[in-house]
Amino acid sequence: MRTTLRPRKAAVTMTAFTALAALALAACGGGAEKDPGEAGPSGGALPLKGEKIEVAAVWTGPEQENFTKVLKEFEKRTGATVTFVPAQDPIVNFLGTKIAGGSPPDVAMLPQVGAIQQAAAQKWLKPVGPEAEAQLAANYSRGWQELGAVDGTQYGVYFKAANKSLVWYNTAVFENAGATEPKTWKEFLATAETISASGVTPVSVGGADGWTLTDWFENVYLSQAGPAKYDQLAKHTIKWTDPSVTAALTTLAELFGKPSLIAGGTSGALQTEYPASVTQTFTGGDQPKGAMVFEGDFAAVNIAQTEAKIGTDAKAFPFPTVGAAGTTPVVTAGDAAVALKDTKGAKALLAFLASPDAAKIWAAEGGFLSPNKNLDPSAYPNDVQREIAKALIGAGDDFRFDMSDQMPQSFGGTPGKGEWKALQDFLKNPKDIAGMQARLEADAEKAYRAAAKG
Repeated sequence: MRTTLRPRKAAVTMTAFTALAALALAACGGGAEKDPGEAGPSGGALPLKGEKIEVAAVWTGPEQENFTKVLKEFEKRTGATVTFVPAQDPIVNFLGTKIAGGSPPDVAMLPQVGAIQQAAAQKWLKPVGPEAEAQLAANYSRGWQELGAVDGTQYGVYFKAANKSLVWYNTAVFENAGATEPKTWKEFLATAETISASGVTPVSVGGADGWTLTDWFENVYLSQAGPAKYDQLAKHTIKWTDPSVTAALTTLAELFGKPSLIAGGTSGALQTEYPASVTQTFTGGDQPKGAMVFEGDFAAVNIAQTEAKIGTDAKAFPFPTVGAAGTTPVVTAGDAAVALKDTKGAKALLAFLASPDAAKIWAAEGGFLSPNKNLDPSAYPNDVQREIAKALIGAGDDFRFDMSDQMPQSFGGTPGKGEWKALQDFLKNPKDIAGMQARLEADAEKAYRAAAKG
């Protein structure tokens, strides 16, 4: 699903910028040596004064509030007026309606690689422009740049990322059970048994949301089968009946097949939505409903809704390696900013979002992870989140984007259908692995065939 980009310069130079960028620098109070991400508060003529920019995203609650703080800083620096447009999920459908009605937003935040490719195929998207390209070349690994490109043209700027290869745990439960952070899948299962013997159910699973189960599968598969196989399955160049899928489902069944290790048993897990799977792990002191919960760095937002403190009551360890030659997986997700209008305001906003300054604003609020390698780790509010960020950046180009987000939405991203529903059924009954593989392959083949027809 990735594309190859043309070579880029490794550093930002003034020759990479348009006249707009030069104006923006002057208006932001910086000298010629500053780029849009480094400029200070407005001190002179504002290059985008009078410009109105609409930004559509599906974010609500704290995410919307924190993103609005980023947009306010852009307004302050440029004089533009930015309006947040709440969008429905899937956002591609929302944008299609807006475009059909002749009123698309200037910028949209797309949460899937497939959404960028779909929107580009519909010719909805505009190239990011030279200012944003320069920021990307300076601040992002090639892997993150490629995720935002289609057929060599850069359309997306990944602003918010996720490290989806973490297991969060209740430190009091671990201490009482004498448990330590496991590094391998075998150790993980042994730790679960140790915690169970101490009187606490070890693993909380948000099975009511199918996407959490795809994340379980992807981490096991990436560690056990390796990046090459992962890419092939994501593209459906190998089938779901492949032996590598058999191995991954067999591994998952070692946990899913033991209801006593799962909070509420499998039936309870299938009724537990993701937010509750997190909060129930950190509610009840040393007697929670579950001692560990697997999910990304964004779980910090849900933990903050409890009395637990990250770094003391709540900590995280990397997803355990699977198999003798298994590697620590780094599965990511993210939201990319794309322009739907070829305006100077849209391009300037994309350039700003690609800068460390924009990332720093949200990072300080927590519940955020940036793929920007030049963001100072001190911007994050605690050591746990700093370590999570370092793991993401340290993966370089060896990370892999969420597999289900790369697939046709009808298979990899629809509640009650495709992979989501299949893995929910697998959690309920993980015995018939061959039958599950046949079902996954049939659904995938149908979805990819339909996607190819457009």
